[in-house]
Amino acid sequence: MEKDFEVIYQELREIALKAANNLVIKHDEHGLLYLVSPVNDARGQELYFGGTQIKKNYVSYHLMAVYMNPVLLDGISDQLRKRMQGKSCFNFKKLDQELFTELDQLTQKSLVWFKDKAPTFLYQHASGKGN
Repeated sequence: MEKDFEVIYQELREIALKAANNLVIKHDEHGLLYLVSPVNDARGQELYFGGTQIKKNYVSYHLMAVYMNPVLLDGISDQLRKRMQGKSCFNFKKLDQELFTELDQLTQKSLVWFKDKAPTFLYQHASGKGN
């Protein structure tokens, strides 16, 4: 099973790394990839974009933009939605190229929104200006 998780992790890592040329790779070590924005928020905090990690029973893929802007999830398949744990995490136990392709498209869509809107979004919500 762990060997399968390594293959799943590598697939998800490649999806995340496609976005990384616009982001900062905070961690890239065995079983963990963590991406942040090159621009901090209004309080000087890093903006977490997402990443992937091998867990005990699955491989997780985090995409923070879908938490900040759930509209990004409009139109995703029921199969991908079933992989969601919480508001920004997708969990996988087996390879599924169809879902990985859809997740890749969602990641690119999220990157466009994240680069353009996330710093303003976070500032407005931290200052109480946005709801």
